[in-house]
Amino acid sequence: MRLSDLILESSNMEKAIRKVVSNRGSAGIDDMPVDEIRAWMEVNEDELAEQIREMKYKPSPVRRAYIPKPNGKKRPLGIPTVVDRVVQQATYQILYPIFDSTFSDSSFGFREGRSAHQAIERTLEYLNEGYEWVVDLDIEKFFDMVNHDKLISIIRLKVNEKETLHLIRSFLKAGVMEEGKLNRNDLGTPQGGNISPLLANIYLDVFDKELENRGLRFVRYADDVTIYCRSEMAANRVMRSVSSWLERKLFLKVSPTKTHVVRPPESTFLGFTFWKGRDGWKCKPANDRKQRLYKNMKELLCRRKAAAMPLSYLFTKVNQKVRGWINYFSIGSMKRFLIEFGQWLRHKIRVVIFKQWKRPKTLFKNLMILNKQFKTGFSKEEIRQTANSRLGLWRTTGWRTVNFILSPKVLALPNKEKERPGLIDPVGCYLNLQNKS
Repeated sequence: MRLSDLILESSNMEKAIRKVVSNRGSAGIDDMPVDEIRAWMEVNEDELAEQIREMKYKPSPVRRAYIPKPNGKKRPLGIPTVVDRVVQQATYQILYPIFDSTFSDSSFGFREGRSAHQAIERTLEYLNEGYEWVVDLDIEKFFDMVNHDKLISIIRLKVNEKETLHLIRSFLKAGVMEEGKLNRNDLGTPQGGNISPLLANIYLDVFDKELENRGLRFVRYADDVTIYCRSEMAANRVMRSVSSWLERKLFLKVSPTKTHVVRPPESTFLGFTFWKGRDGWKCKPANDRKQRLYKNMKELLCRRKAAAMPLSYLFTKVNQKVRGWINYFSIGSMKRFLIEFGQWLRHKIRVVIFKQWKRPKTLFKNLMILNKQFKTGFSKEEIRQTANSRLGLWRTTGWRTVNFILSPKVLALPNKEKERPGLIDPVGCYLNLQNKS
């Protein structure tokens, strides 16, 4: 059976529709929501299939959107229409097993059964084998610079069917609609399409094979590449050589300012950095990722904004964000950091609670109730002094009375109605994950 027929097979299309619907996502330039795709397909599926088989299918331009990056810049996304997302997903489902089976064992991004954790574990293997000089490779605007003709020629080595190749090229040439203006695509594979990660891996797999042929130790996650060498001299030689190869063979430019040879503690890969202990190299969250966690919590717990939110909502959002961060970095060493962060987080929460209670009378009443309930043993006068403090919320909520009455144990308890969860204990969450691994 031809690949185009496999793509259009009813079971494959149904699987693609389910995937697109479950992913939700924004509408493309036609404003069709994902909920309407089934009704649209019932009416138009035969015509769509005929267009694809006759190579007359033309995807709509993607809608340009931007998402903020940690460095303050914005990452451009291209959002296809729902119909085009279904066609891309159906194509991806057929092409993925053909290509993934031959991808490099050192490639970890956007592959089923592979993860960032595995990429970091492979990195630690190389470091502990003595490959302690790191080539941090930065490919400039990779997704925007993929050469269409080169990509199609690589795909043709495994998929030499004109209908499927035409379909893939049509995705690449769809163009971008931004502020009512259509920009044609001569280069690049827009981030945001279902098939874009696979096309990126197909393109860079040629680079992976070149590195393997040279006998180099490397780890790649999408366009993030690090190469590991035994000496600084070898690392510098590799950096110059592979930079030249990428430009000559794949028409990709390596950033001369962001690509460098470093020791592991100066290297950052997938949000992790590295340090050497008595029993070898280990990983930990990079400083900018720690700072980003603090920044996110400060934004969420901004006094005026947070004081207007129910604690049930606030605790739920805090727990989700902190738990997600800890889950990602759980393979790293960070107990000391989480102790400090947990203390700071609880202090911020106490400030919000005091801000919600507002008046000294309410503060006194609620503190007395908790003092009695949890038998913290403070006198009425001590609690009155706390409730009537004029020192400001941050200083007052650092007092011994507040720390004992609104203790970590108390904050971790859900309320009686169970609509408010207890506040997460960052260290406890981390240690639980460590015990399970």
